[in-house]
Amino acid sequence: MSNYVSGRHFLNTPGPTNLPERVLRAMDRNAINHRGPEFGALGRQVIEQLRPVFGTEGIIGIFPASGTGAWEAALVNTLKAGDRVLITRTGQFSHLWEQMAARFGLDVVALDTDWRRGADPQAIGQVLSDDREHRIKAVFVVHSETSTSCMTDVGAVRHAMNQAKHPALLMVDAISSLGCTEYRHDEWAVDVTIAGSQKGLMVPPGLSFTAISDKALAAARAGGSARSYWDWEPLVAANKTGFFPYTPAMNLLFALSEALIIMQEEGLANVYARHARYAQATRLAVAAWGLELQCADPSAYGPGVTAIRVPDGHSADKLRNVILEKFNMSLGNGLGRVDDKVFRIGHMGDLGVLSFTGALTGVEMGLRAAGIPHKAGGVQAAMEFLAKAN
Repeated sequence: MSNYVSGRHFLNTPGPTNLPERVLRAMDRNAINHRGPEFGALGRQVIEQLRPVFGTEGIIGIFPASGTGAWEAALVNTLKAGDRVLITRTGQFSHLWEQMAARFGLDVVALDTDWRRGADPQAIGQVLSDDREHRIKAVFVVHSETSTSCMTDVGAVRHAMNQAKHPALLMVDAISSLGCTEYRHDEWAVDVTIAGSQKGLMVPPGLSFTAISDKALAAARAGGSARSYWDWEPLVAANKTGFFPYTPAMNLLFALSEALIIMQEEGLANVYARHARYAQATRLAVAAWGLELQCADPSAYGPGVTAIRVPDGHSADKLRNVILEKFNMSLGNGLGRVDDKVFRIGHMGDLGVLSFTGALTGVEMGLRAAGIPHKAGGVQAAMEFLAKAN
């Protein structure tokens, strides 16, 4: 029996995402001298290309790392053991950020949720108002929680911090939102925004990004923890010269530049609108199937991923395995508290309408093949919406 499966694999995880052919071709070239003028021009170019995506005119640092590296850089540059930080547990990735903070000896104050909504700005504001001695040095929020597909209103969090007249730094994980929806680092007065290359930016894993406010940079220069590789200071020079203090992930930078050109050609507003359409079409399909969204707050629906609950007594992992084996499609699994309870459809990155509706078709066929109770017609509902929206 042959193991060959015809047709391309459908990658519908919420990262890594599908890569445009132009991005793949951009990487398919020889290295250049990373101390020469051609590379310096490339480094300056990608930083300028990233500015409208982050919504900032400030420092944008690039590390050869996953988003976890940018998390660590944010902590060690601005904080030291014993510093108090505030985080809302909105899903698995806020949980991991909390765990990292604890490993560095930070004093973590955590606000719990049911993992079905974003962070509550009012609750954050109340904790900060009660912190009259300003012991809390930073507030952590995840903009788009990949594990639950719930968003947090970062602008509202900043407003709550301002209302409390609290000087804490605002740090935002935008790993699964950047490139999928509008982000306003400067307007929202975010102090540290971290992101990664493998989601909305349509680049392979391996680059992490850090947008840094003047306030955060001043905090780093005044203290923080011991650091070397993760030190922000060389990034300030890199923004001016384009050079890195170490050997850069050169071919990924070739890919990043091309991906950002593609996004510019489509227009960022159109990129964000496309993600919003696919997210809405997915939710319409879920409603038609009679299934339940993990995100219970309609104001917090994420643009790049939709987490879907399976009925009690059924296995989300079994469903994903059936879909992979029968239809050659990968979906995201449940993480942490929602392990085996949800499956996640990624609709971010380089995804055309036919590829997207094909993914929904695979899910509907998989629901039937796996014996998950549902109604037919989810794909039809999505197609009718998209036909009108396009």
